[in-house]
Amino acid sequence: MFNKDKGFTLIELMIVVAIIGILAAIAIPKFAQMLEKSREGATKGNLGAMRSAVTIYYSEKEGTWPGDLTTSFTSYLYPIPPAKATPLGNSNAISAESTVPATVGTGWAYVTDTTSIFAGNVFCHSTATDTKGSSFTTY
Repeated sequence: MFNKDKGFTLIELMIVVAIIGILAAIAIPKFAQMLEKSREGATKGNLGAMRSAVTIYYSEKEGTWPGDLTTSFTSYLYPIPPAKATPLGNSNAISAESTVPATVGTGWAYVTDTTSIFAGNVFCHSTATDTKGSSFTTY
């Protein structure tokens, strides 16, 4: 009366669940790494926008770098975009530096020392490394 050939056995279902578990265990770390790479890409893009805005300020003010990037600079770039990479704290804080940052920090670093060869440059404010092993200050 009843056909016993229909449906799945418990063993078949357990095998399918195990395969899905293995695939998930492989995919989740890759997904997390992809998210961090996208944050690093956003950081590079935001850094490029800030450097472009500083360069525009410099050319419009006929060779004068901005004193800081928080007050008179806002007409060139507002709001200041965040440094999205995880080691940089997803922060838009800007610290004034005399040279390229040499410590681990968060946010952005702006070189205000006009005697430095790095005057007017914006850097990621951290010597921490990205997913490729490069220091954020090399961006």
